[in-house]
Amino acid sequence: MSELVDDLLAGKHSALARVITKIENRSPGYREIVSALHHHTGSAEIIGITGSPGAGKSTLVDKMAAQYRERGHTVGVIAIDPSSPYSGGAVLGDRIRMASNAGDMDVFFRSMSARGSLGGLSTATTDAVTALDAFGKDYVIVETVGAGQNEVDIVKTADTVAVLVPPGSGDDVQMLKAGILEIGDIFVVNKADLDGADRTVQQLREMLQGRSTAGHHGASGSEIAETDADVSESEAWEPPIVETVANRGEGVEQFLATLSDHGDYLDRTGGREQQARDRFAAEIRTLLREDANRLLAGELHRQGGLDEHVDTVMARETDPYTVVDDVLAPLRECLDEE
Repeated sequence: MSELVDDLLAGKHSALARVITKIENRSPGYREIVSALHHHTGSAEIIGITGSPGAGKSTLVDKMAAQYRERGHTVGVIAIDPSSPYSGGAVLGDRIRMASNAGDMDVFFRSMSARGSLGGLSTATTDAVTALDAFGKDYVIVETVGAGQNEVDIVKTADTVAVLVPPGSGDDVQMLKAGILEIGDIFVVNKADLDGADRTVQQLREMLQGRSTAGHHGASGSEIAETDADVSESEAWEPPIVETVANRGEGVEQFLATLSDHGDYLDRTGGREQQARDRFAAEIRTLLREDANRLLAGELHRQGGLDEHVDTVMARETDPYTVVDDVLAPLRECLDEE
């Protein structure tokens, strides 16, 4: 494991691929690898791309990566695919969609399974971002499934979230009200050469004017760094709307400039540090739940398994609350002793 970590930190893409495979499969030793890599993170810009299916997310990501490479930057892309109900693996696999960057080793593409996780993101995704960051990628782009409002989980991983909306999609724009509207730092009307683009931009603008928060980095008093006297507590990021025609590369440069503007905003207001704190807090909570669930599953098995407890509840010999108290009793005793 130590040699694998050293190879990754030395810039070997084969080691990066092996590490992400271990992370995704939760192979023995993956936790030690992620722990070792964590000390080498904090330099990559993490961008989340989400939106409804058919909005052109993959095409835009492809063009983004190509533009970043032209500027001399390195890029890592994690595309979250729907999970297969049979294998748990990505349904679409390693999709051949990064046409502009085929053969470029400095654009590392990986398709990962959502594994049934709400929001299309699994814990493995966060760990894969850690690996790409430690590897030295300048930009890490996370493209989500685009399954609807559950995509809010993207905010736990990305510094900047861009929401794509296809033109003339009144239903898609209305869907944003269900929750995904609140997470966007930038809104992109892709395929802006199609009929209905102007109307979609206007609908988005009207909806954003009535939004109570300014993106998932809305600058409330608690999120503003007091170190910059030029930044007032009332300053807030107003999510811009960018029009693109990704398949022709139109508007991509403006989009990247807007991403840069948001990054500058985060640095100026202290939002980046606050976002990092929120990200680590969410990750710790998730890991605690996962590990606690495993411990409790083992204790439940030791006590005869779930079926045996259900039988006693069905026979009205006990009740679900008492069962939970009994299962948790050893854990409570250990904690009390500590």
